[in-house]
Amino acid sequence: MKVLISGASVAGPVLAHWLHRYGFEPTLVERTPAGRHGLGGHAVDLFGPAAEVARRMGRLDAIEASRTRLDTMTIERFGRRPVHIDLTRLYAGISSDHVEILRGELTKILYDATRDTAEYLFGDSIATLHDDGAGVDVTFDSGRERRFDLVIGADGLHSNVRRLAFGPEESMRRPLGGYLAVYSMPPVLGLGDRMLGHLSVDKLCGAYGVYQTGQERATFLFRKREELRYDYRDKEQQKALLVKEFGDYGWKVPQLLEHLDTADDFYFDSITQITLDSWQRGRIALVGDAGFCPGPAVGGGTSLAMVTAYILAGELAAARSDPPSGLKNYEKAVRRHVELTRAIGPTTMRGIIPGGRAALELMPFAAAAVSKLPVPVQRLIWSRNAAGKALTAVPLPDYSDLIQSKGGQAVA
Repeated sequence: MKVLISGASVAGPVLAHWLHRYGFEPTLVERTPAGRHGLGGHAVDLFGPAAEVARRMGRLDAIEASRTRLDTMTIERFGRRPVHIDLTRLYAGISSDHVEILRGELTKILYDATRDTAEYLFGDSIATLHDDGAGVDVTFDSGRERRFDLVIGADGLHSNVRRLAFGPEESMRRPLGGYLAVYSMPPVLGLGDRMLGHLSVDKLCGAYGVYQTGQERATFLFRKREELRYDYRDKEQQKALLVKEFGDYGWKVPQLLEHLDTADDFYFDSITQITLDSWQRGRIALVGDAGFCPGPAVGGGTSLAMVTAYILAGELAAARSDPPSGLKNYEKAVRRHVELTRAIGPTTMRGIIPGGRAALELMPFAAAAVSKLPVPVQRLIWSRNAAGKALTAVPLPDYSDLIQSKGGQAVA
C-alpha cells in the first residue's frame, strides 16, 4: 500500500518509519529543499510517551545525545533583581523521560532514521488531490502526477493538505492571543549553557546558547489583545512586526534585533490552535499540528505529533484491508489525548507570558521555588496538574505483532 505524507519535520518521518515497519510504502513530500532540511528551530520538549516512541524506533540514544545542555535560566525584569533557576533540577522534576532538544536536531535524527526506507521528494508540494474512493490522484507543484492509496497531511499549522481536503484555515483556527519569534545569531551575549530572559507585562524576550553550533538563539513571546494580520509566508513583513513590537523595549533587545536581518532560520507565527472535530475524509487524513495543533510553544505539540503519528501507523496496519476504518480508529484512539493537550494551551501561555503586574512579580519566584523542591516532590506535583496529565499520562498501544520489516534499529 502506497502512502503519501506531506511534511517531513516530526510527525511525517515518525509515521513513515512505522508504516515501513508494517509493510507499507511511504513517500514524503517536503517543500523545503534537502539542503535546508533540519536546520534551525526552537527548543522543543519530548515527554514520556514521545520519548518511548523514539525508544521503540531505536533513536532515543541519538536524541538524548543531542539534547540541549542548558543548566541555568536567569530572569530579569525592569527595576527588580534577577532570579536564577536551576534548569537541570526543574527538568528532572518533570520526568526521567523528559528530553529538550532543538527542533532542527530532532528533524535531522528522524530523517536519518527514514532516509533509506522511505522515498523523499524535497523542494516540492501537493497542488491537487482527488479521492475517488479507491485511491487518491495527486498532482504536485512540479507537474508530476502519481496515485496513492492514502494521503496524510503532516505539514504543520498551515497545512496544505488540510486546505485542499478540509477547507480554508480561517474556519478552524483558534488564536490564543500570543506570538512567537525565534532565530539564530552570533554568541554576542556569551551565554554558553545559560538561558537569559527578560519579562514585562505581556512580553518575554531573551536568548540561550546552542552548544552544537556555538551560536545563540533569540526568542520573543508576546501577547496582543487584537489579532495581528500578516502573511505567514512573508518573512520580511513578520520581521517588521517584531521590530515594531520590541524596537523600543530596551534591555538587551537592540543586540538581539541587530542580527534579525541576517538570520536565515527566522520563524514567526501566532500561538494558534487548530480545532477540527474530525481528522479524516475518505482516504485523506491529518496528523500532528496539521490536524490538532495545540498551540506552538504552549501545548506540547512535538510530543503530540510523535505519539499520534505512531498510533496512526499502528491503526492503519491493524485495519490493513480497510484503510478508512483504520483512519476512524486512529481518531478514536487519539481524541482524548488531543482534547487534553488542547485544554492546557491557554493556561500554559498565561504561565509563560505575564498578563499583569501580579503575575510579573510572582512567576519567576514560583519557578525558582519549584526547582528547589526535592525531585520526587516536583514529579508528584507535575503528575497531578493538567499539563502533566496531558503530556505524560498517555498509554501507548503495542502494535509489535503487526511488524513485517526490521527497519533498521527499531525496537518492538
